[in-house]
Amino acid sequence: MSNQVSSVAGLPRRHATPRQAETVERLLAAGAEELRRSGHQALTMRMVARRAEVSSATAYTYLASKNHLFAELFWAALTASDDGDPVGATRTERVQSVVRTLVAVLDAEPALAAAVTSALLSSDPDVERLRLRIGTYLVERFQRALGEDADPVLLEAVTLAFTGALLQGGMGVIGYAEMGERLLAVVAAILEGHPA
Repeated sequence: MSNQVSSVAGLPRRHATPRQAETVERLLAAGAEELRRSGHQALTMRMVARRAEVSSATAYTYLASKNHLFAELFWAALTASDDGDPVGATRTERVQSVVRTLVAVLDAEPALAAAVTSALLSSDPDVERLRLRIGTYLVERFQRALGEDADPVLLEAVTLAFTGALLQGGMGVIGYAEMGERLLAVVAAILEGHPA
C-alpha cells in the first residue's frame, strides 16, 4: 500500500518522514484487518489504533474518522487494481474489462465495499477530497476504455451505472458477484445502443 497513502491527512508521500509513512502503513493495515474482523459498524478508531500499536491520538492525526479510513482503504484498493489499458477489441469489451476489474475489488473485500458505500456519503472534509479523487479516477478509467473522443454523455452513463450499482451493492440490494454480471449486461446495452 505504500504508494497509495498520499492523501492521508493531506500528508503527501514525498513530504512524509519515514516514521510517518510507516505509521500510516500500520494504521491502514490495521484498519483493513479490523474491518474484516469486526465489520464496519462495530469498528472504532480505538480498535484500529490498538491493532496498529499506536495511541488513539496518533491514529486521529492521520485518519480523521473511520469513514476517512474506509475511503483511504477503498482508494488504495482501486489504484492497486489498475492494470493499465483496458483489454478488448471493441469499446464494449474494454469497458466490460474495467467493470470486471472494479467488481473484483469489491467482491474480494465485501466488508470494505459495504463500509465505503456509506463512508463516501460522509461530509468529513477528508472523505470529500477522496470522494472527488475516486470519482475522477473512475471517470478516467472508463474514459480510457471508451477512447478520448467518446461522447461525454456516454461516459457519464457508464460511470453512473457503475456508481449506482456500487450503491445498490452497499445497501445489500444485490451481491457484488451478481452486480458484476448485471453491470456487464447494462454496459453492453448502453454501448450497443449508442453509435461510436
